[in-house]
Amino acid sequence: MVGPSSSHTAGAVKLGKTAMELAYKNFYKVTFYLHGSFAKTYKGHGTDKALVAGILGFEPSDDRVKYSLDIAKSNNLIIEFQEAEFEYAHPNTAKIEFHYLNNPAFFVVGSSIGGGNIVITNINGDDVEFTGQYPTILLKYIDKKGMISQISTILANNEINIASMKVTRSNNLATFVCETDNIITDKAKEEILKISDIDIARFINPVRS
Repeated sequence: MVGPSSSHTAGAVKLGKTAMELAYKNFYKVTFYLHGSFAKTYKGHGTDKALVAGILGFEPSDDRVKYSLDIAKSNNLIIEFQEAEFEYAHPNTAKIEFHYLNNPAFFVVGSSIGGGNIVITNINGDDVEFTGQYPTILLKYIDKKGMISQISTILANNEINIASMKVTRSNNLATFVCETDNIITDKAKEEILKISDIDIARFINPVRS
């Protein structure tokens, strides 16, 4: 781990990297809305460098974490930090908003909860809950009968065990979050992507400390 604090550095890197893996690519600007302890101490504890390192794709142990702000600048990536207040949020919470030239902004809300661990609580307005400690599948699709059965059958046929699963529904769309005990193979990904009416699909592997 690079940095003085597992919550403010290692956890922040994981938070940024997980958000980046959920977001659409080719963003030109990222705004970090920081709540609570993150907002008050982010410069002194290196949380700003850690969050930016994450959205650049670095691991918490990467020595480049210390230089992430300069690396982002050299890549013409605009970085902004703003203080914010989120109701009922953990003290180490950030809303990470990705901006695009030709697409609407996309945001992820998550918290660094101690010991380098994180929890993602919202993705672009949809309430979720997963930790990034397990391989994770995020899908958004038209809500209809048989979708969960199709997905779970593909996972079972590829010998991927479901650790936890949660589905929420809004405006005829379902958001499916599934943590697994096994890495999601390319074959399983390809089979899931062939299911009709899937709008968003993300496959996230755990971030190493």
